Amino acid sequence: MFLDDIPADDTIRRIISTIEPEPFHQCFLEWMQAVHTMTEGQVIAIDGKTLRGSYNCEDRNSTIHMVSAYANENKMVLGQLKTDKKSNEITAIPELINMLELRGALVTIDAMACQTKIAKAIVNKGADYLLAVKENQGGLSKAIKQVFRSHRAEPIEFSSSPLEKSHGRVETRQCFVLDATDLQGDFSRWKGLNKIIMVESSRAVKGKPISLEYRYYISSKTLTADQAADAVREHWGIESMHWVLDVSMNEDACQIYKDHGAENLSCLRHIALNMLRAEPTKVSIVVRKSAV
Repeated sequence: MFLDDIPADDTIRRIISTIEPEPFHQCFLEWMQAVHTMTEGQVIAIDGKTLRGSYNCEDRNSTIHMVSAYANENKMVLGQLKTDKKSNEITAIPELINMLELRGALVTIDAMACQTKIAKAIVNKGADYLLAVKENQGGLSKAIKQVFRSHRAEPIEFSSSPLEKSHGRVETRQCFVLDATDLQGDFSRWKGLNKIIMVESSRAVKGKPISLEYRYYISSKTLTADQAADAVREHWGIESMHWVLDVSMNEDACQIYKDHGAENLSCLRHIALNMLRAEPTKVSIVVRKSAV
């Protein structure tokens, strides 16, 4: 069990697997609420991630899915919640929202969570939402597209990003904002609905025609085009955090799955990541992790 007074990895695994996750996560939440100061308008991104190594031998589809809240300004995970499948994000996200202190924040979530009950949960916490809209909300999506088409010949408040050049690609983005009162139809179920947003992304690759992509959002906050563009871009921070968990902390390679092991280790990785990012020296996460 012990080698030179250090517990063996199997001992650590057994102990972590037996810890009840609810009180463990509550300690994590209380710690983050004590050290993280919410600022007005701060973007809190919520997204899910599958722990790909957390399946048992009998069922490769038994992986668990963690939904996390991420403060992009401070680069810190504020909380997390386990779901059995990605489709259960819709039920898990309101639970996670209710666990967090969000007053004054702008909560950003992808299109799967574009649901009236999630919008209501965010507003009820004293926060605002920025939700991506796709075809899972067909009526809303169609109405938003129609409004922007009808305003095509008119001046609209917009923000334009600088050119981004990478690996032979040139990308630009423009963000357009309109009042939600321009929508045709009854969307009163969307609590606090205030603005509708369109982001147009163009990509030019040498030797190929320019490609255009349009993404749509709704928000309860009175956002300018610049603010909306910044918030959309900040949401990508949680994707970057997931990448760090995979590449620097080998999360997907971890095959611990029994009892509460995978869930508790996910929480421990978030704790470690928060502590490493709070450490002021300018060295990579990989180097700092190796030095611990």
